[in-house]
Amino acid sequence: MSSLPGVVASTISSPKGKELFSYLPSYYETSRVMQADMQSKGTEMDLLYQALDETLDQFFVRTATWGLDFWEQELGLETDRLKPVEQRRAVVESKLRGAGTFSGRLVANVAEAYAGGKVDVTFQPEAWSFTVSFVDTMGIPPNIDDLKRAIDELKPAHMAVEYEYRYLVWDDLDRKQVTWDELDAASLTWNELEVWA
Repeated sequence: MSSLPGVVASTISSPKGKELFSYLPSYYETSRVMQADMQSKGTEMDLLYQALDETLDQFFVRTATWGLDFWEQELGLETDRLKPVEQRRAVVESKLRGAGTFSGRLVANVAEAYAGGKVDVTFQPEAWSFTVSFVDTMGIPPNIDDLKRAIDELKPAHMAVEYEYRYLVWDDLDRKQVTWDELDAASLTWNELEVWA
């Protein structure tokens, strides 16, 4: 608060209001009326810019929230609002990635959208099958059912698919050089230990 007589401390809390006020001539610095005017106009502009930013976010799958409904409708996907937003985004992204000729790269591209990590695809042509191996993801990805549905839509009907998950093995523990006391102190269940990184 200024100790100079006649000087009014700024009451503008709106970022856009402060910006608007900065464009005014300096003799308005002491005007409470102008400060109130810029505060109210700035607040409305803050809300407008926030709405514009939120709307822009809906045009990109990785930032969409309420716009996911439109993405799912456009791609012919079932909307399940009970699923976490990240899983819904993964379904939409994999559907977008899944266009083109069937190949290992296409399957990996779709699977990586769900797993959030590297995926290897190996083909066994003599058995008319292929295997999807999750390299970076420990355990079963949370939305594996969605992934299986997406790959079933992509693959030719005559091909079988197997999924290979990665779990913690003794060699991994040996490399970490973890003692039994440290493992015991972590208080992990067996299922938690299997995917402990």
